[in-house]
Formats: sequence, C-alpha cells, structure tokens
Amino acid sequence: MALIFDNPDEQNRWFAVDDGVMGGISQSTFSVADGEGRFHGEVSLENGGGFASVRREPDGFEPTIADAKGIALTVLGDGRTYQLRLKSTSLNDASAYRVKFTPSQDNWETLHFPWHVFEAVRRGTLLSDAPPIVPSNIHQVGFLIADRTAGPFCLQVSKVEVLF
Repeated sequence: MALIFDNPDEQNRWFAVDDGVMGGISQSTFSVADGEGRFHGEVSLENGGGFASVRREPDGFEPTIADAKGIALTVLGDGRTYQLRLKSTSLNDASAYRVKFTPSQDNWETLHFPWHVFEAVRRGTLLSDAPPIVPSNIHQVGFLIADRTAGPFCLQVSKVEVLF
C-alpha cells in the first residue's frame, strides 16, 4: 500500500513542528500539488533554532504497515540532507526512529529503508538502549531537516510506500 499525492486534501493531514517549540524561527509546511507532496520552508539558525519538520498519522498504510519490512520513498531533493522519522509507542514522546538521506537533485529516485537502518534518537542524540522498530507501534511518519544550514529548502515526494 502506498501514500500518493493525487488529492490536494492530503496536505491537511500534515502538520509542522518547527524549532519555534524551542525559541527558533524556522518555518515549514507540507503542500500537495501536481501529484506530489512538498516539504518546504526555511531553516533559520537564529535564537538557537535550526530544524523544521512535518508529521502525519500513518493511516493509508493500514493494516499493512504491521507486516512491512521497511519504507520506500520516491523523492527529488535540493542538495540538502533530510530525515525520515517514525514516531512509535515503543519510545517516549520526545524520541523517534530516523534515517538520514540526501536525495538526488537531478532525477527522481526511490530510496529503500528496511527497519534495521533506522536509529532511535531523542533531540538528535542516539539512544543506544532503544528497542528495535515494531511496525505496528508506529503512530506518525514525518520528515525533518536539521543540517545546520540556514536557508530555503524543498523536498519533493511522489510516493511513500511500505516494503514487503
């Protein structure tokens, strides 16, 4: 099952959690147009900031995410490094499983992320004692940019799908 971006109402399911929660002024949004999703905005390093993120509940994958072996993204980048983040009931609220990726700027590509490549983090710090991902415990999927570089960004996403 895949999350595709053929319905503009999809953008209403995503919400931003930017560094304003810690005093920063970065801004992001997730928009849907022309069959793709776009995570875009501007990262600011002012006021101790430096990250922007968007999240959504993983409905649309159900019930198959419980049996999945990972997640694949079809993306086009802008030269910056992003994170795919998964919130799970296996971790506390300030933690997530992440995988970093720097997608091509020239061509759409599909990146495959089996569960074992995700690492548990809390505010950027690796959690060495975290349990492995249990797919049925995932309750949010999202994207984050925190590459310590100020300026505009745009990650284009045409598909998010589970791997079997």
